[in-house]
Amino acid sequence: MSNQEEAQFSTTTIWDNPLRNPSDKRLPRIAGPCGMVIFGVTGDLARKKLLPAIYDLANRGLLPAGFPLVGYGRRDWSKSDFEEYVLTAVKAGARTEFRENVWLRLAEGMHFVKGNFDDDAAFDSLAATLTELDESQGAAGNWAFYLSVPPDFFSDVCHQLQRSGMATAPEHAWRRVIVEKPFGHNQETAHQLNNLINSVFPEKSVFRIDHYLGKETVQNIMALRFANQLFDPLWNSHYIDHVQITMAEDIGLGGRAGYYDGIGAARDVIQNHLIQLLALIAMEEPIDFTPAELQAEKIKVLRATSPVKPFAKTTARGQYAAGWQGSEYVKGLREEEGFDPDSATETYAACTLEINSRRWAGVPFYLRTGKRLGRRVTEIALVFKDAPHQPFSEGSRHAQGQNVVVIRVQPDEGMLMRFGSKVPGSGMEVRDVNMDFSYTEAFTEESPEAYERLILDALLDEASLFPTNEEVELSWKILDPVLEYWANHGRPDEYPAGTWGPESADRMLARFGRTWRRP
Repeated sequence: MSNQEEAQFSTTTIWDNPLRNPSDKRLPRIAGPCGMVIFGVTGDLARKKLLPAIYDLANRGLLPAGFPLVGYGRRDWSKSDFEEYVLTAVKAGARTEFRENVWLRLAEGMHFVKGNFDDDAAFDSLAATLTELDESQGAAGNWAFYLSVPPDFFSDVCHQLQRSGMATAPEHAWRRVIVEKPFGHNQETAHQLNNLINSVFPEKSVFRIDHYLGKETVQNIMALRFANQLFDPLWNSHYIDHVQITMAEDIGLGGRAGYYDGIGAARDVIQNHLIQLLALIAMEEPIDFTPAELQAEKIKVLRATSPVKPFAKTTARGQYAAGWQGSEYVKGLREEEGFDPDSATETYAACTLEINSRRWAGVPFYLRTGKRLGRRVTEIALVFKDAPHQPFSEGSRHAQGQNVVVIRVQPDEGMLMRFGSKVPGSGMEVRDVNMDFSYTEAFTEESPEAYERLILDALLDEASLFPTNEEVELSWKILDPVLEYWANHGRPDEYPAGTWGPESADRMLARFGRTWRRP
């Protein structure tokens, strides 16, 4: 590397690094000697997210020199074939500028091992490869195993890691496993899955990825709540009427029909993403932001959370039908290739939850998610009660609604506050106005991509943003009664693509005079 390149690299990775050490802007959080093995490296997740994120971390100077990256799969690939595959993924998905010198340094540590998940000889070869890379690349026996595979294969992979000795770290080294969702199919299977993984890796070495928790705006919920006296006195049932948590997608199933059938919107999104957002919104202030304290407060909330009955009136589910998505006419779910037209798997799910605590008693939490909805958006809306006394005439407030605080998670990260303001003029007319905060406008620094943050945290043994096994099982405990009810009561309602879901979802709120917020 030339002096000019080194200076440019240092400036980019140290001074402008969104993942730097918050206590010293000149000291980024750099992972120590370690390496990573990705099972399922040829899948969409690895190609679109994991491999670009690893390159971006290397490009920011956050991975150790000589970081070894090992892929495991059934392809008959040489080292150069694997390098070419990773290079294509990096050029297509990386967020940082491509630098030849960074790429060459990263490519030196790349290896590929061919084999199935029940192949003893292949895993023995993988173990030998890691031993070799410990010496040649300086990994020092520290390895993270990324299971980017369906849960059906967890047992085989964990067994082989245990049998081959790779799950056990040498003295003064570590071994960790990173697990992708779904974490089970219900509470019972989640418990079995946790027991399986914990029989090989202790809980402190297990990192369950929920990429939503790596988003900057989600982490800002804690700053919003606990760094500002402005909000905390109002963050309770005395002032908040209800909370809406929405994750809407404007896409259909695409090529995921085979995977999605039998899972559905509630298992795919509500059980993990939305219930985790609920926990962050509703939890009490932790003693500090260490993993143990954050997880303890989230667990308290989840233990106090339950679905509201009767489910016929407090939940809704649907399947998208053909309709207009913007200017494009799209086919319905039952016409999607690979999807069983008789399937009762929902693409829209909504439910009502309550938290039995002093802070939140009586405040319903409405969670909804769906595909082929009006637009792509994830947000949390806290809707406030009306003021107890209004000295204004009825006619002067015809355009005013309830006060709302909206935390936008994606795509336009930020926060919006809606409140009433006087319209200019001689009369007293009140209308709603918005105060809008945008991350991209307020900060010149780029927000790190969620997988960058989470992969780096796993390598650094920073578990704050990873759900524990208890959190996962409690989330299923909350959702399972709703899923069981749906399984025994008819089919999902249909809703036209491009709308905001089935009419039954609107009726959930209308019975209390409420309406869903239109993002």
